[in-house]
Amino acid sequence: MLVCTGTGATGWAASIVRERSAEVVLPAPSDPTAAWFVREAWPSPATGTSRTLGLLQPAERLVLSVESDALVVFGDGLETDRLTVGYGERVRVGTSPRTLRLVG
Repeated sequence: MLVCTGTGATGWAASIVRERSAEVVLPAPSDPTAAWFVREAWPSPATGTSRTLGLLQPAERLVLSVESDALVVFGDGLETDRLTVGYGERVRVGTSPRTLRLVG
């Protein structure tokens, strides 16, 4: 799972959109939304692949239910600063009301 805000939409997320020819418009730096993508959307009889990308509005949350031994959560490629969650646990993803202010 990859989630990006407008300030992080030029790297990995932009590559995924180009590679998939996805019809998702990535958020601009000042947009309050976040885009999300399933990294490797492998279909299986249990999970399928019907939801592989989308946009999160400010009040929305995406809930990930862990159905494997472990899921590693980290931000902006900083794998050493991570959270590991186990089977049956959930991770809620959303945007913060606190925003970045760009100075021109």
